[in-house]
Amino acid sequence: MKILVTGAKGFVGKNLCAQLSNIKEGKIRCYQDLAIEQIYEYDIDSSREELEEACKNCDFVFNLAGVNRPQNQEEFMQGNLGFVSTLLDTLKKYGNIAPVMLSSSVQASLTGRFGNSEYGRSKKAGEDLFLSYSEETGARVLIYRFPNLFGKWCRSNYNSAVATFCNNIANDLPIQVNDPYVELELLYVDDLVDEMIEAVKGNEHRCEFEGLDVMPSTDGKFCYCPITHKVTLGEIVELLNKFKEQPLTLLMPEIPYNSFAKKLYSTYLSYLPKEKAIFPLKMNVDARGSFTELLKTVNSGQFSVNISKAGITKGQHWHHTKWEFFIVVHGKALIQQRRIDSDEIFNFEVSGERIEAVHMLPGCTHNIINLSQTEDLVTLIWANEALDPNKPDTYFLPVE
Repeated sequence: MKILVTGAKGFVGKNLCAQLSNIKEGKIRCYQDLAIEQIYEYDIDSSREELEEACKNCDFVFNLAGVNRPQNQEEFMQGNLGFVSTLLDTLKKYGNIAPVMLSSSVQASLTGRFGNSEYGRSKKAGEDLFLSYSEETGARVLIYRFPNLFGKWCRSNYNSAVATFCNNIANDLPIQVNDPYVELELLYVDDLVDEMIEAVKGNEHRCEFEGLDVMPSTDGKFCYCPITHKVTLGEIVELLNKFKEQPLTLLMPEIPYNSFAKKLYSTYLSYLPKEKAIFPLKMNVDARGSFTELLKTVNSGQFSVNISKAGITKGQHWHHTKWEFFIVVHGKALIQQRRIDSDEIFNFEVSGERIEAVHMLPGCTHNIINLSQTEDLVTLIWANEALDPNKPDTYFLPVE
């Protein structure tokens, strides 16, 4: 399949083309039923000849080109409707009735706060032209009215509040929130790209619109992405400030699978300046080696790394409720455990050459001994709860 993407250098275009290239180059397994031979990337600096060649040969068209922030209101219609007309005329010139997708906007509903939107009128005109084109040629058209979009590579201080907040908070710049209770419907770019690829395969989600409300319909004249998130500006800023604090607190906020928080965190990190991509960790160092906390979670404990000098024994304590995994990743160790009411000792010899996880059992005093006389022992430790210095649940008691 040969695919034309107009607006290829824009926010959605870059993300879409990156994933289409991954499919074309066989780097992703979940789209094995889609074979891509060529991707025509067309943008404002492309030539007319490039558009002609793409329209002559393509099997599917993504029209993502458009104008968002023109200097004059008239440019909305010129940029959004004008290019749609050029694109469809060029396809008709070569008798190419490949499916065509149109990137429209909820503003095209011209209802509510969008009732007097010049941008919305230009998008609505493009939709009408698409529908007429479909009736005339029989081509399958896919009109997507997107809500607010967010994700990596979105331009900040332009037309996305999320991009602006992410960029400014990541770079210690001020933000302005006039009303923290304003709610946005947000569509994450990776979810959008997944829907776009399903559309290539003929599996787009169809709908009708009643004002701004999506009404799923298998034969609807519009299309939509089924995964969106409704979040207030205040909630967005609160999450972003937690993400910003993580290198200081080591506390990872909850980011459940497919949640808005998970997607926003990835978006936020894409705006970090180089100097913030690395941050120091506090190493607690003594003659025996070091102990460093790596990551704390709200509900799933914490991760640490322990380094023991040659011949050193560490531990010699037990816990009531806390338990841990000891995972030796470098060196050789003897891990010993004993129930505090027993003389029986459990011995575990472990090595970084064959990585294993050993439970540190509640009610058992335990230690870890570096068996090497020359090398450091490196152990990754997971504990089921983050350390509370005021109640560490740790009691000294030698194993032997």
